[in-house]
Amino acid sequence: MDSVMLDPLDLRLLHALHLDGRAPFARIAEVLDVSDRTLARRYARLRATGTARVTATVSTRSTGHAEWLVRLRVRPGAADLARALARRPDTAWVTVLSSGTEIVCVLRALAGGPAPLAELARHPRILDVDAHRLLRHLMDHRWPGRTSALTAGEIGALRPPDPGGSGPIALNDLDRRLIPSLAADGRAPYPDLARRTGWSESAVRRRVEELRRSGTLRFDVEVEPVALGYAAQCLLWLTVPPSRLAGTVRDLAGDAETAFIGAVTGTHNLLAIAVCRNDDALYAYMSQRLAALDGIERVETALVTSYSKRVAPAH
Repeated sequence: MDSVMLDPLDLRLLHALHLDGRAPFARIAEVLDVSDRTLARRYARLRATGTARVTATVSTRSTGHAEWLVRLRVRPGAADLARALARRPDTAWVTVLSSGTEIVCVLRALAGGPAPLAELARHPRILDVDAHRLLRHLMDHRWPGRTSALTAGEIGALRPPDPGGSGPIALNDLDRRLIPSLAADGRAPYPDLARRTGWSESAVRRRVEELRRSGTLRFDVEVEPVALGYAAQCLLWLTVPPSRLAGTVRDLAGDAETAFIGAVTGTHNLLAIAVCRNDDALYAYMSQRLAALDGIERVETALVTSYSKRVAPAH
């Protein structure tokens, strides 16, 4: 499906959903001063075209899992393999890079245990497997290209209370049925979730609220950056001396182009995602902005070709 270009009302709606992915359209409509039917139609159109959708992610800190950043060098034409990886329940993010010659994904495994890599190493389409732990997420805000459409007052009216988190929580049988449904459609109505899980609507509602309060379950909005006018996305593997790591992260996190920063093990100790208007803007960012940061010793880049699974890593 082809994505559509977003108008100002689309941007305001998506910003509102970034704040609370399950907020009723009636509540959003009251703050944005439009009808809830208009917002419902707008969201249905964005979801039907594949431009945007609300999804759910599970905090690995809450469930005792670790995230592995796995980089696969593959034979050209990796779309089928990427789709197969996206169907796995232990993948959180699957990205095709470098015109189909690489795939990067995030695999989740129990903390202290190995990443499930054996079957990948044996796959005939995979030439090389490189895996490193994703130690920590280092940005405390979302990419501003997605979240700059509302006023401070509107943000305050729509932002839900901070759940705070109550420490690790054991997932139960209901969760194992519920979470995949919410990952596919974060705004699925409670009656639909009850039907899919085989539990009562009241039990499903209580469990979603409990998981949200504990910080275990989070909602996010996947948006195609090209619909926002950003055509160039790039993964940046950065090597930074430990003494300059914190300062470099602060500098990068303040850039409008930065969508993600994570600390990783391996030769490169930072992974960043840059989102730019076009190739010229990406070149300017790398040749001017990154070049001006004394802490960066080495940069390796790979252009994003497509996403097969866009659930952001959950911290």
